[in-house]
Amino acid sequence: MTARPLPGAPAAEALLAETATRAARLPTPPHLAMVRLGEDPASVSYVRGKDRKAREVGLSSTVHALPETTTQEELLDLIARLNADDAVNGILVQLPLPAHVSEQAVLHAIDPRKDVDGFHPLNVGELWAGRPALRPCTPAGILYLLDYYGLPVAGQRAVVVGRSHIVGRPLAALLLERDATVTMAHSRTRDLGAVTREADLLLVAVGRAHLITPDMVKPGATVIDVGINRVSGENGKAHLTGDVRPDVAEVAGALTPVPGGVGPMTIAQLLANTVAAAEMQSGRRAAR
Repeated sequence: MTARPLPGAPAAEALLAETATRAARLPTPPHLAMVRLGEDPASVSYVRGKDRKAREVGLSSTVHALPETTTQEELLDLIARLNADDAVNGILVQLPLPAHVSEQAVLHAIDPRKDVDGFHPLNVGELWAGRPALRPCTPAGILYLLDYYGLPVAGQRAVVVGRSHIVGRPLAALLLERDATVTMAHSRTRDLGAVTREADLLLVAVGRAHLITPDMVKPGATVIDVGINRVSGENGKAHLTGDVRPDVAEVAGALTPVPGGVGPMTIAQLLANTVAAAEMQSGRRAAR
């Protein structure tokens, strides 16, 4: 058996096209405000990519590039101004933040209606209650990817490996919402392989290279690898690899590549969330 590849790019392009169509129906282009502290190369690259994609699909975008020495109070003051600005539909603060700034305080300060990352506790609570809200981007993007490739969710036995607030926990909630039977596993799960071998749908977001090996996968299962790990190869050069060992493809029925799998879905879903926020603020629809 060779697993069916599930590249993220085609699904992301389909979501971006839908997002552009929805954005064009609004009276004014939805406006995404992004805040970045410092000049970390990865953060600079991520924000630049989001800014470029936003403009490509007809959104307006503003980047607030602040010095790393910006105080927490100064950052919270900017967020308050963005919250109060009716022209701003979505707010994103690029993580991680410098050590002197409380991530929790910043995320809690964002207006939940503009929280396009879906991390505000009110949005998290609405998610677990099964009510309309802005959903975290990576988990929501994964569900879109599964739908794009026609892979079933309802009735499937799903195992989520990883319990982060960014991916694992909200992903479990979304799967429950879609009528999957969900088991959450993590680094302290006893006999992890026995748990993962039960999964029709195995979703791994731990951040540990090659944690999942072929003997841990049910034959024919759909495997979603969210992990991105930088490791050194035999030639000493660093490369990216996932939480799932590549030869799992010999057992699985479908498998996302790393890189190029889940990654493209995150930005696409962020922009979809921005449009959903604008629609919600205009009274046109509830976010979902």
